[in-house]
Amino acid sequence: MTGRDVTLIQQASFEDRSVAAAVRGELPLSLRLRHAGPTRFIVGYELTGPTNAPLIIVAGGISAGRHSISSKTFSEPGWWESQSEALSGHRLLSIDWLGADGEFDRPIDPADQAEAIAALLDALGLGRAAGFVGASYGGMVGMHLAARNPDSLGSLLAISAPARAHPFASACRSIQRRALDLGEAGGEPDAGVALARAMAMLTYRTPREFAERFDASPVLDGGRLRVAADPYLDAQGQRHCRRMSPAAYRRLSESIDLHRIDAADIRVPVTLAAVDSDALVPESDVRPLAKAIPGSRLHVVRSRFGHDAFLKEDAQVAAILIRFLASLETTR
Repeated sequence: MTGRDVTLIQQASFEDRSVAAAVRGELPLSLRLRHAGPTRFIVGYELTGPTNAPLIIVAGGISAGRHSISSKTFSEPGWWESQSEALSGHRLLSIDWLGADGEFDRPIDPADQAEAIAALLDALGLGRAAGFVGASYGGMVGMHLAARNPDSLGSLLAISAPARAHPFASACRSIQRRALDLGEAGGEPDAGVALARAMAMLTYRTPREFAERFDASPVLDGGRLRVAADPYLDAQGQRHCRRMSPAAYRRLSESIDLHRIDAADIRVPVTLAAVDSDALVPESDVRPLAKAIPGSRLHVVRSRFGHDAFLKEDAQVAAILIRFLASLETTR
């Protein structure tokens, strides 16, 4: 597999492959990172679904982890629980992103995440995945896997993922990272994460949604003005600082801005989906990518939820997923 220096430190095994069950594990790997050189990680993964079903890699944004949908074994709702029905009947593999535990504070490229997935497929003896379904950051990682390790997957579905970060989106993330710096410098790292996340929510969603949800007059509270959206933004920030450290937020945010892919390097069938109201990954950025990849398909989601549409527009996204997965059934 081109460009990867992998040392398998521990081999995971599945002695009974006839049993359909969810499995979680941690696999130590040594990877040669694009910007940081040889590094050891423990990659957390989850496999769920029938063992004889087509294998689908499922990956979401930088906040997503290995638990994508619930199962009898792990019954808590996953980050993409709304698509559990569309994904049913397939064997699903998801990982915790490299750097998400906050233990690694050096640059992480999305190509590094792709190499970790390719190494995991090898180490677990899973062979070739029938497809990769990636949304947001996950779609970027999927593009790198398709470019660097095309033998690892049959087809790619990338939702709200560009060939490179839009300059406006990069500027927004840069300001969020400065909020992290201020929080750490002031001895309040959690406050920095909460503020950065609150700022991010303004780019994940749309002015239209905010106008519909938060069109109440501001109020004075303890001598400070509070706008109608403040409780929502506060809640989002507080929830996020409980699950992501400043280092994890910073390095995964940077990783989005490090993303660069040449359409000519993607060597598997590709389906792309864009959202008409997405400020972070504009439809106008996804259309040229679709044109540059021979034979690619493009779907457009109509939504008031912007970049978060893949988490909110359940019916439209399910229709795209079902069509993509059906195409794998006929071509694998």
